[in-house]
Amino acid sequence: MTEPENRCRLVLVLPDIADVDERAKIVADALKGGDVASVILPQYGLDEGGFQKHAEKLVPIIQAAGAAALIAGDSRVVGRSKADGLHITGPATEIADAIDRYADKLIVGGGNAADRHTALEVGEERPDYIFFGKLDGDIKPEAHPKNLALAEWWASMIEIPCIVMGGTDPVSALAVAETGAEFVAMRMGVFAEPAQAPSIIAQINALLDEKAPRFEV
Repeated sequence: MTEPENRCRLVLVLPDIADVDERAKIVADALKGGDVASVILPQYGLDEGGFQKHAEKLVPIIQAAGAAALIAGDSRVVGRSKADGLHITGPATEIADAIDRYADKLIVGGGNAADRHTALEVGEERPDYIFFGKLDGDIKPEAHPKNLALAEWWASMIEIPCIVMGGTDPVSALAVAETGAEFVAMRMGVFAEPAQAPSIIAQINALLDEKAPRFEV
């Protein structure tokens, strides 16, 4: 799969699906739709054992499609599932601890930075990326205006890449790209109707190919 390195790329946040086999099929089918930089697997309500089972099933599927598999939740699951990274939803101190432990072995990022001060605190820890929004924050068709504003500010002055949570409308990916953000995260915008996920991923990539601003290489 060729990677469009000079524009905003898609990051998937997996929806909460209890049946691991159903979830695996949905993910495998979705990833046939086109370029995806990484896939974030949240723990949701699963206990450690259940989360482990899901991760062990999903991580190889994600990696086989050429995307990075990022675990959001129990850090012990990351090593056991051979995932590529750890997505932290807590404060800068939690990111700092994860970077100290795993920076030489894993992608470490996240932060859910809700304001500039928090974003700069996260940035001081030098994560691999910062995340604007919440993993389940796609509750409206458009991306949250505050997250778009933070991304535009961040992208204009900080080299650490940012991921911005989009909305439930796939077209919201373009508004994220227009901020200068390196990545747009989509959850229900892709997975609201799982059978449509491959075609929606293809549509988002086509939209970004046509209209997203290009980065200086």
